[in-house]
Amino acid sequence: MRKIKEVLRLKFSVGLGLRQIARSCSIGLGTVHEYLQRAEAAGVKWPLGEDLDEDRLEAILFGGPPRVRPAVLPTPDFAELHRQRQQHRHVTQQLLWEEYRQANPDGYRYSRFCELYQRWRRKQDIVLRQEHKAGEKLFVDWAGTTIPIYDPRGGPVQQAHLFVAVLGASSYTYAEATSDEQLANWIGAHVRAFEFYAGVPKLVVPDNTKTGVTKACRYDPDLNPTYQEMAMHYGVGVVPARPYKPRDKAKVESGVQLAERWIIAALRNREFFSIAELNQAIRELRDRMNQRPFRKREGSRASQFAALDRPALNPLPAEPFDLSQWSRARVNIDYHIVFDANYYSVPYNLVHELVEVRSTPTTIELFHKGQRVASHLRARGQGHTVTVAEHRPRSHQAHLEWTPSRMVHWAETIGPHTARLFERIMNDKPHPEMGYRGCLGIIRLADTYSAQRVEAASERALLTGACRYKSVESILKNSLDQMPPSSPPPTSTPPHDNIRGSEYFE
Repeated sequence: MRKIKEVLRLKFSVGLGLRQIARSCSIGLGTVHEYLQRAEAAGVKWPLGEDLDEDRLEAILFGGPPRVRPAVLPTPDFAELHRQRQQHRHVTQQLLWEEYRQANPDGYRYSRFCELYQRWRRKQDIVLRQEHKAGEKLFVDWAGTTIPIYDPRGGPVQQAHLFVAVLGASSYTYAEATSDEQLANWIGAHVRAFEFYAGVPKLVVPDNTKTGVTKACRYDPDLNPTYQEMAMHYGVGVVPARPYKPRDKAKVESGVQLAERWIIAALRNREFFSIAELNQAIRELRDRMNQRPFRKREGSRASQFAALDRPALNPLPAEPFDLSQWSRARVNIDYHIVFDANYYSVPYNLVHELVEVRSTPTTIELFHKGQRVASHLRARGQGHTVTVAEHRPRSHQAHLEWTPSRMVHWAETIGPHTARLFERIMNDKPHPEMGYRGCLGIIRLADTYSAQRVEAASERALLTGACRYKSVESILKNSLDQMPPSSPPPTSTPPHDNIRGSEYFE
């Protein structure tokens, strides 16, 4: 039943505000405002007459006899409404209520609808209390709040990101600032966290950040290859939290909140000019936070770590993880891939294939279908080509083995004049390689004709100065090699009646 009389009494007799009236009568603020507006429009004054009961008052304000509501109002399908709110982040309770009232005009008012919905949610939202074994899980995440890093020269302000790691059993917390949340800092923070704990847990539980999980999935998440390699190096398993299930990593959620309060908030009035300076301040506050006594149990995070997690952690490997990054590249037609503006060779039979590239600061490794097919030292700078001779086809290897001396030795198998011709051809070019093709063509002429004829043609070419492939080919084609070599031209002009001597000009 409407509480019109009580609203009017609290307004005009007690003098309460609209919000206080709504809270006192357990109705919506809009309902209170509507009652008062209707009373003012109908000219209803307080105090009310003795003959003005609830029915007459409702008839005056709302026009006509009160509607008879059904004994049982239609109950909304809160499970379906909750599912819609989860799927569509822009769906509000107000929109869901309006759609409910369109389908059920005599249904609940908005305030009652919200109350019933929240009551239903509280019954559904049952939380599993997790029991953490010593040394089993390390929860990791980024804090949502950043810390400004100022440029002493007045440049733009950079934002540092806070990495937080929390051990499950003891809640022992590690925190450090990084310049960004990219893969290098994500992996580096893990490595430094393991060194801080002086041991390795059995499992790491991250969020579904892209630096850790390439493809999020509730049942089969796809880990980043570098993150997976780091886990294999330290002998830990990675179990990402389910998407949109922050309670899977409630430890680090509370650890992040604690770090934001006891570290970020505590540093709010300080200015930092480098990540190193900021991390020095974070280390002091982090150690102080781990030493703080618990409020509801004995000891502190540090004491619980020493008693529970520290003895149960696995030992660190002999060497820290060497950060590597994974990417993919297509093999070009020249059996090289392009990485970081440099070129690296792979076996020539992988042309046009897709290979995986594992890069470290010092090496480049190439994998095809899980098998390593090439390994190179990483080139510095840009535009460099790193090639292994065995990756070339045999024909390319043979071509690169050609040298001027080898060409001459090859020509000597035909004859000395051919060897001299080869030397002449290569010496006449700006670079000896420019004469390789002509020399090869002369050698192949021996297959068509004979070595003896090519040797004779080479001799004739040397005498006439026609030291070219085309000239040798023409000599052989016209059988000039079989004619006796012509005598050298005379050194003086023969006497003749029509030739004037030098005396004529004196």
